[in-house]
Amino acid sequence: MVLVVALLTAGAVAFFFGPQGFHALLEKRREIRELQERNTSLAREIEQRKGRIQRLEGSRSEQEMEIRKQLKLVRPGETTFILPESPTEPTPAQPPAKH
Repeated sequence: MVLVVALLTAGAVAFFFGPQGFHALLEKRREIRELQERNTSLAREIEQRKGRIQRLEGSRSEQEMEIRKQLKLVRPGETTFILPESPTEPTPAQPPAKH
């Protein structure tokens, strides 16, 4: 009887704290969840790119606009405005100016 309890205790300790134990199981589930989210994001991106390709294949004006954008071409008489890229992180609010 003592041997059975000792074996069950050892098994429980191995289950919770061993290299293939409960913690490892939780870590694997977290990793799976992250990979599924990444997969969903990539699938969405692929669909957006397919739509862009279809628009480019079907529209001469879309093709011309993309070519001109990539090659930075301007027609005579056109004016091009180059705007700064928006920051990826929000900038901290500046304190109000003292008058």
